[in-house]
Amino acid sequence: MTEQQHIVTGSENKMRVDKLLAEINTDASRSQVQSWIADGLVFVNGQNVKGNYKCRLNDQVTWTIPEPVPLQLTPENIPLSIVYEDSHLLVVNKPRGMVVHPSAGHQSGTLVNALLYHCDDLSGINGVERPGIVHRIDKDTSGLLVVAKSDLAHSGLAEQLASKDVERKYEAVVHGVIEHETGVIDAPIGRDPNQRQRMGIVENGKSAVTHFRVLKRFAHFTHIECQLETGRTHQIRVHMRYIDFPLAGDPKYGPRKTLEIDGQALHAKSLGFTHPDTNEWMHFEVDAPEYFQQLLGQLEKMY
Repeated sequence: MTEQQHIVTGSENKMRVDKLLAEINTDASRSQVQSWIADGLVFVNGQNVKGNYKCRLNDQVTWTIPEPVPLQLTPENIPLSIVYEDSHLLVVNKPRGMVVHPSAGHQSGTLVNALLYHCDDLSGINGVERPGIVHRIDKDTSGLLVVAKSDLAHSGLAEQLASKDVERKYEAVVHGVIEHETGVIDAPIGRDPNQRQRMGIVENGKSAVTHFRVLKRFAHFTHIECQLETGRTHQIRVHMRYIDFPLAGDPKYGPRKTLEIDGQALHAKSLGFTHPDTNEWMHFEVDAPEYFQQLLGQLEKMY
């Protein structure tokens, strides 16, 4: 078990303790936090409290995170769109709405569940809960990602990601009309100190660089292509919000009034890397899914 401590700040004054801990512990749901409270693992100023306790400035909140129960990774016969496969790796076109790997709230229906059914061998570098996963894309982002079958392939691909030698291009629809043709966003990304379930531009964050170019302008939206130099969590979503052109449909970083689509309009359209065994340059590209194409058609007609 791991014990942690937090001193309540001004912005957290009068916040329910279960909500506060759910925001601090981003990998835990509020119901999980409430179970910690029910099990007597949460204290405020040395006293057990209920979940509806309202924090006060300078309260000392202490909690113990119980040892995680191992996830049961079950192979599931879920259709996969495999763009390329050999004995070392495979490239998958992930559908929108699919989570990449199991977590507390998603123990089935993930890409990993599907991969375990499809493959007898996946790299183990990322542990038993994320076999083969070298990099991720968000649940509501569609498109390409590479999966390692061997530890050798995993190490080689991870090194290329770290050295910025992997080519990753996305297309997106953003709010607003971008007047210039191209741009570069160089702004560090880290956990948002005010809203811990989000990422943000923070001074001590990790270096993050996004290149973008305009593909087409509409009356109130812009269709763009983004190329990543780095691969920070929610990078494109955070960067485009930072320059006041948030992604359409983005429930976390976009405006409340947006296009009626389920999640951000973002597609990982191309992926390039050097094969870790053959040293051959590999490049793959897939068209945006039907919903994305329909969205562009609607914007053409409506605006």
